[in-house]
Parts: sequence; structure tokens; C-alpha cells
Amino acid sequence: MKRQEKIELLKKTVFEMFPDAKTELEHNNDFQLLIAILMSAQATDKQVNIINRNFFQHLIQPQDWLNLGVEEITDFINSVSFFNNKAKNIYKTCQILVEKYDSHIPETLEELTQLPWVWVKTAKVFLSVTKNAPYLWVDTHVHRVLNRIGIVKTKSPLETDKKASQIFSSEDLSPLHNTLVLFWRYHCTARKPKCYSCPIQPWCSYKNKNLEEV
Repeated sequence: MKRQEKIELLKKTVFEMFPDAKTELEHNNDFQLLIAILMSAQATDKQVNIINRNFFQHLIQPQDWLNLGVEEITDFINSVSFFNNKAKNIYKTCQILVEKYDSHIPETLEELTQLPWVWVKTAKVFLSVTKNAPYLWVDTHVHRVLNRIGIVKTKSPLETDKKASQIFSSEDLSPLHNTLVLFWRYHCTARKPKCYSCPIQPWCSYKNKNLEEV
């Protein structure tokens, strides 16, 4: 099967499996989403949601976090990895948002990546979710899925990210973002992927297919 045919089959499959896919990071506004994304680096959405479920009722805008101070933020998020660095950078980010942007979130990759702890991938996630921007966030998992299926043959998420922007249409990138996250999280997992129930399986290039449901 040619690559474009696999792309169309992937799109059909994941959009049917996860229609209207949305981020699983809980939030009530764009600022809270940005903070949740910063907290989620090397942590699970579930961990972050447990922390924020109650506190987001009170921590609504950047100034609310500044009022807490670094020490209280550290105590607040100490169950996620790298919490010390995250607390300092969340505080610095809130300072910049208040002082430079009047508590609004910048809307370009260039401006977002000037904020502490906000990398290109982080900015792409934020803009894809909030603005339907044409970005597909390629982490190790999306990298794994696209290579397993045989849509790309790359050695790193960075290579896959560059390739994805070339082979997927700009209209598909934003819808695929959350959809592929759910696809790898609940179906094409790192261990024991559910190949036995996957419509893509007959054309998938993955060599170690898990064809028996346990």
C-alpha cells in the first residue's frame, strides 16, 4: 500500500475511533491549559488533573499564581516530576504574562517559546488546541505510531515532526493532534498494542503485531 493510501486509512480509522477528540488535560480557560501543559512534561495527564481539579477553581489568572509565590507553587505541584523547576518557571511565566502581556497569552510560536519552560512542542500543543493552528505535536508516541504503520521511516520525533508537516495537509494537522494522542494512549500502546482489533493492522508495517486479545 502506498503512503498516501495509508495516510487516508489512518485518518479514516482514528477519526471514527475518536470523533471530536479533545485534550484530556482539564482546564477552564486558555491560561489554565498552558499551565497544565507545562506541568504535564514527563508526567501523565491524569497526575496533572488530580492536582488541578480543585486548585483551578481558585487559580484562574496569572496573578493568582504570583500571589501564591514560588514556595507554595512548589508545594502545590510536588507530586509531578521536576516540580522544583516547574514551579520556578511557572512563576516566571506568570510574571511575564502579567508584566508584558497584560495577563493575555501570546498567540505565536515565536512569542510563546520566549516564555520559561515553553518549548516549540509545548507551544504547538497550546496553539493546536486553542486556535486550531495547523500543528501536529510529535512526541515519542506519535513518532512510534507513524513509524509502526509505515507512514514514515524516521529515527527521532524531530525527524517525524518535520516529515509530518510535509506529508499531511495543513487542514489535517490540528484534527490529528488530539486524535493521535488518544489513538496511541488507548489503542496503539507501546506494549501490547491492540493490533487484533485495529482496522489498519492488515496494512501496518509493525513487525511484532499483537494479534491475540488477552
